[in-house]
Parts: sequence; structure tokens; C-alpha cells
Amino acid sequence: MAGGPDAIAPDGSEIYFRVGDAKHASLVEVVLRPGGVSRPVRHRTVEEIWYFLGGEGEVWRRRRDEPAGETVQVTAGDSVVIPTGCAFQFHCTGSELLRFLCFTTPPWPGDDEAVPVEAGGLGEPTV
Repeated sequence: MAGGPDAIAPDGSEIYFRVGDAKHASLVEVVLRPGGVSRPVRHRTVEEIWYFLGGEGEVWRRRRDEPAGETVQVTAGDSVVIPTGCAFQFHCTGSELLRFLCFTTPPWPGDDEAVPVEAGGLGEPTV
């Protein structure tokens, strides 16, 4: 992760561009440092697929029709789908960076895509 991130996501995580010239999707690497807890958000129009490359963590997500949501533990080789409109928050629970590839379709339209959520399922954000 030399040179620093290409961007900071609306949820506070570090973003590293991996594929930027696709017309119907985008692919970035997302990094959250040890102990980090993202800000809870939901997306207006995109769906995401996350594939974990390293580290240990947990992902909370809540679909619009769920009262509390669910939390799943993640590590390298796991995948998580974040459906359009689903609130989510993630936390790096290990001593190494939590790293995942994030495939977004349609392509990420900009920072106003992410809508803050009043509260997530993993506590107060640290980023």
C-alpha cells in the first residue's frame, strides 16, 4: 500500500483503484486498518460484491425489510454481497490490514452514491 490510497470512501476506508476503464462495473481494493470501524452507509443505485484478500473482520448488513440486520465474520477467501439499498458497516478485528476487492455494478457514480445511516451494527466509527 505504498504511496497512500487513491481515495477515501464515504465510509472512511482507503480505496486503491484496480480497474477504471470498464463501462458497466468498477473494481477497487478496499483497506481498513487494524481496529478500524467504518462509518455505516447504504448505496442508492449500486450493488457490490466483496472478495476478501487478507486480514480478519466482521461485516454488518441490514436490508431495508430487516429490523436488526446480521453480522458475519470474514477472512481471506470469503465473499459478501451488498445489495442495492442495504445498510452496511465493517470492522477490522485482526492485527493485519483488512483487505478486499470490491466489484461495483453499475460503476461507482461518485461520493453522493453513499447515504449515511444513523447507526450501524458494529458500534461507533473510528475512521
